[in-house]
Amino acid sequence: MRRTATGTMEWPTIALAALIYGGWLAVTAWHTAIPTPLLVLAGGWLLAWQGSLQHETIHGHPTGIRPIDDAIGFVPLALWLPYRLYRRSHLAHHGAAVITDPRHDPESRYRVPLGRLAAIPARLQATLLGQMLFGPPIAVARFAIGEGARLVREPRRVLRDWTPHLAGVAILFGWLHHVGLGIGTYCACFVYPGMALTMLRSYAEHRADLVSPARAASVERGGMFALLFLNNNLHAAHHERPRLAWYALPAYHRRHRARFAGSGSPIYRGYGDIVRRFAFRPHDAIVHPGFRGVPM
Repeated sequence: MRRTATGTMEWPTIALAALIYGGWLAVTAWHTAIPTPLLVLAGGWLLAWQGSLQHETIHGHPTGIRPIDDAIGFVPLALWLPYRLYRRSHLAHHGAAVITDPRHDPESRYRVPLGRLAAIPARLQATLLGQMLFGPPIAVARFAIGEGARLVREPRRVLRDWTPHLAGVAILFGWLHHVGLGIGTYCACFVYPGMALTMLRSYAEHRADLVSPARAASVERGGMFALLFLNNNLHAAHHERPRLAWYALPAYHRRHRARFAGSGSPIYRGYGDIVRRFAFRPHDAIVHPGFRGVPM
């Protein structure tokens, strides 16, 4: 066990966890009193916000004591992704020898050269609009196929990974049944928009052709999205100091902004900038430069 970098409890993150889970309970309990457009906004926000919280717990916040941090992040509000697998994948992403290279980085958006049929999902996700519209079902389908293959190769490990997750999902289903919120409605009003918001954040945060080790970008004026993403929009700072708490990232980014910019790390003004640039135009070619004959 270890403590956080400050050696103390990170009360802002603990308060945030209480707000997220309390908000989720309240919104699901009173969903019939909430107009559908507002339910989609609230549900999507809470799901994406919990994903940001999970990202914090994976990096050892708010206590630095792994069983406690994992218990805070474990709750399977998104249904489809076991926390244990997310943790393993994300730490592998940070430890990848070449971040963005799909041979090393399990969270890379880039692909090796694809056949015509396999390239269709990649083309659908090439633009920001496509990523947010088609990305959630494609991500779930790709994940399910991968887990099916892993089940054949290593059934015992898959069972260990999925048993606590499915137990948590069963409890969550019991609550949804209790409050009369159907699974289809929950997926449409909470899970899908939550994944779409998360994909807004991740769409332009890495560039494979950068020379910096993390190949990470920054979105400076995140506004409300900075709170939603817990300042992970300052992605170059996060990759340089992954153990830094979310509320300490803005000051770190400001101190090192000139160096990030000088190293070629992209700095976007805000998410409006990203939408204007990439809503209908690809951020980058989907095939990784290592397979395009482009020098890394």
